[in-house]
Amino acid sequence: MRLRRLLVPLIAMTLVSGAATSAEAALRPSLRVAGVGWAPAATATVHPGVQTYTEGAQCTANFVFTDGVTTYLGQAAHCSGTGAATETDGCLAQSLPEGTAVEVDGATKPGVMVYNSWVRMQATPEQEDADTCAYNDVALIRLDPADVALTNPSVPVFGGPVGVRTTELQFGDTVESYGNSSLRFGVTTLSPKYGRSLGDDAGGWNHTVYTATPGIPGDSGSGFLDDSGQAFGVLSTVALAPLALSNGVGDLAREIAYAQSHGVPGLTLVNGTEPFTGGI
Repeated sequence: MRLRRLLVPLIAMTLVSGAATSAEAALRPSLRVAGVGWAPAATATVHPGVQTYTEGAQCTANFVFTDGVTTYLGQAAHCSGTGAATETDGCLAQSLPEGTAVEVDGATKPGVMVYNSWVRMQATPEQEDADTCAYNDVALIRLDPADVALTNPSVPVFGGPVGVRTTELQFGDTVESYGNSSLRFGVTTLSPKYGRSLGDDAGGWNHTVYTATPGIPGDSGSGFLDDSGQAFGVLSTVALAPLALSNGVGDLAREIAYAQSHGVPGLTLVNGTEPFTGGI
């Protein structure tokens, strides 16, 4: 069965002032001053799991990244998609351009989407295989320097991440995620999600998972951790079969490697400042 993207369109959402006036200006490197510490996890207003808004489409941030100079917040590439929810092939589906402003809950200014895997794949579609096209679904939002000081890379409730998983998930492995779509109407007890892996497919590009509170529109882009606190994926789709409301999670290690070789050399996940507890 076809997969469906998990973003919420918010027609009335308007981006605040301060957005880049051109793609060229928006793509200029920003500042992440070496040696500047993160905000304390307990008071940080920007962190994994906050909501992001790209020209009216609501998604969820996954993890914090850096290339050694710039600080990024991750979201799904399809959060800037301009086609139907069933258009999930990143080599064909259209997207807003890199340089698009993105509102981030807890930030004082919009960030800027400076990398989008769909946009990069469509620059060289002849080089991409079907699995990469279907599951390479990540974008990077460059945070304003003032908002880096409000950021912490730890995942609320769970702590971590403690690195990127590079091995396959096995059927039955425990998985965790954090996010709170507006469709949950602020019920924060539903923000932490616990589930199980249903196994990998698509040459390792896709992890199918099932959580007790399954992903719903607005959860797109949420980050997933394994039972040791390693980040392994980005929530991309909801499946109608073989198990209804199971979710497709793109492989983070492959997504990072692709970004490194397509314009963001040195890209790495930022580990959390808080130890991984698994929500205990």
